[in-house]
Amino acid sequence: MTSLLEGAKRLLSRGSDLGTRLEALEAATEASRGRLDDSVVDDAQGVVDRAAGRLRLSAEHTVVAIAGATGSGKSSTFNALTGLELSAVGVRRPTTSWATACVWGAEGAGELLEWLGIPPRHQITRDSMLDSSRPDRRSQRDRELDGVVLLDLPDHDSTEVAHHLEVDRIVRLADLLVWVLDPQKYADAAIHDRYLAPLASHQGVMVVVLNHIDTVPADRRASMLEDVRRLLDADGLTDVPVIATSARHGDGVAELRAEIARRVSDKAATRGRLAADLRAVATRLDEECGGGRPRSLASGRVQAMEEALADSAGVPTVVSAIERSTRMRARQATGWPVVSWVSRLRPDPLRRLHLDLGSEGKQLLARNRSSIPTATPVQRAKVDTEVRALADDVSAGMSRPWADSLRRASVSRVDDLGDRLDVEIGQTDLGVAGIPAWAGIVRVLQWALLLTAVAGLVWTLALVFSGGLGDAAVPSYAGVDLPFLLLIGGVVAGIVLALLCRVLVDLTARKRAATADRRLREAVHRVAQELVVAPVETELDAFRTVRTGLDTVLQ
Repeated sequence: MTSLLEGAKRLLSRGSDLGTRLEALEAATEASRGRLDDSVVDDAQGVVDRAAGRLRLSAEHTVVAIAGATGSGKSSTFNALTGLELSAVGVRRPTTSWATACVWGAEGAGELLEWLGIPPRHQITRDSMLDSSRPDRRSQRDRELDGVVLLDLPDHDSTEVAHHLEVDRIVRLADLLVWVLDPQKYADAAIHDRYLAPLASHQGVMVVVLNHIDTVPADRRASMLEDVRRLLDADGLTDVPVIATSARHGDGVAELRAEIARRVSDKAATRGRLAADLRAVATRLDEECGGGRPRSLASGRVQAMEEALADSAGVPTVVSAIERSTRMRARQATGWPVVSWVSRLRPDPLRRLHLDLGSEGKQLLARNRSSIPTATPVQRAKVDTEVRALADDVSAGMSRPWADSLRRASVSRVDDLGDRLDVEIGQTDLGVAGIPAWAGIVRVLQWALLLTAVAGLVWTLALVFSGGLGDAAVPSYAGVDLPFLLLIGGVVAGIVLALLCRVLVDLTARKRAATADRRLREAVHRVAQELVVAPVETELDAFRTVRTGLDTVLQ
């Protein structure tokens, strides 16, 4: 939208913040797409496009549209303002569905007329027209209307559909709207219900003319004007001026021209029209959006959801398996070798879950699920409950469209949670690839003690069979033969060492389980952030953008 700012500088230099408000509305409109009612969002986008287009064009010209019903004297008013017979009246009115334009000051008006969709054959440049009557008066009149693009619209009550469409189109584009009413039909619902009342938010850029006032008896004119005022007030147009005219005789035309000239001179009509358009559509978006304020996800809610996800993903099962597997492996390494091999007959808890298979196992997990038990219906229901509770908590106070959008976002990828959690857990480095370093040292020491005991046993048996047991030539210590001492000492030391290492084994198993639990929950956190939290945050960001944008426009 920054490209329109250059075109808006002329307006901004007069104290307008239209560029900022227009950018805010565009951001709010884009963020509302797919979340709020499409018809409201489409209307907002239309206003943004029209306003951006208008800001890129001449800020020195004010588009004044004269609209009215058949017989209201709309074209006569147009001719009276221009001082020329430019628009056919009465039975001579053409059947064309195009508006007729008269321009005071042609420089810079070409692109504006093209944007308005006025064909060249329906454009008249007032500067080039010759008015031989009263040249002094003509010069003053032209100067006060300098910068006006005056449009004579088709009859809004015409039986031709094309006429209705042209009126509706120009009414959306004009900077200043002059509604010409007829004494016979000024209360007609066709204009009040279709145009005047719906444009109550645009009363600052509207003027109402009661034409043919010469046909009304003098004693009834004041009461008729009061009745017109009453009807306009009922339409919400309390600030719209009412001017009585007789285009045929020139009564009130000077007052109307002065009102138009005043609006044009302060260049407020264009700004006022665009500001009214922005505010009107922003109000509709605001009603659709609701009065809730942006909120953030509560950390407690996210944590509760992640806890449910971890439970359904089998994190407690894996952590328990890691603790048991570490204890089993470390005991195998540090236990007395004569009996520790028995534990190898029991299956490794991690290998049963396909979570410690080395590089080949990682490749396998890239294609297949691990053997972690699937979530039970109760676990899945708890996940669903926590996800919905998270969405309900953050959408509290929001309108139904936003609340529904947040709920849809929160569950949009729930079906992927199971597979993603399984893969993430399978690929998480659990830190249990090998036994602890100290356990390796103990293993070497245990085998050394076992070999010592075996050496003592062999030596003792050799002495027994040779009859040399107890011989003084056999080395001894404290009266005990060395072979027997080696046998007993190796066995006892090995068993004692195994028992002492059980304490270290338990500590190591708990530490590894805690480390694995932290890493697994980090994996669960990543999945939860990607599949649940991120979609919800996207909706919250969109809501903040809409609320901020609307607040900027409506301030």
